Amino acid sequence: MAEQGKTIARGIAAPDFELPATDGKSYTYADVAGEKGTVIAFICNHCPFVKAVADRMVDDARTLMDAGVGFAAICANDATSHSADSFENMARFAENHNFPFPYMQDESQDVANAYDAACTPEFYGFDAEGTLVYHGRLDAGRTEPPPPGTKRELVDAMLAVAAGNPSSDPQFPAIGCSIKWK
Repeated sequence: MAEQGKTIARGIAAPDFELPATDGKSYTYADVAGEKGTVIAFICNHCPFVKAVADRMVDDARTLMDAGVGFAAICANDATSHSADSFENMARFAENHNFPFPYMQDESQDVANAYDAACTPEFYGFDAEGTLVYHGRLDAGRTEPPPPGTKRELVDAMLAVAAGNPSSDPQFPAIGCSIKWK
């Protein structure tokens, strides 16, 4: 059954973190932040919603990174109960999808709790000052691609922010698999 992301008030500050990534490094929020904004995506490896958006997410991340918006993904699922989301499988998933951004593990689930994350995939967009300006889904696709010509919701919102404009509205909640809590 699909889980919907919680409604989170825009304007909150980005919670900081320091997490290990599949590239062998550890990253903080400041390390992944872009000059014009930052996207933090909560994803995992096994969720059909994530699998369906993974390649579009990579394309959108490249577009945003080219515009000065940092991008990073976090897996907070309990890998003990969901072995497909183990750190080793995260590394394979990142490699198979050619992630151009860090894919980090939140083993303690403290970061997911700080962000009030509920599902995967769930996207948080912050402006250059680290203030939440976008929270929701990538686009209208779920386990199937969105219809042709559908708005690229996350990209459009964050490109507006990168250009110094307000993020676009409306913003739709994320829908996907629930985070697998310990």
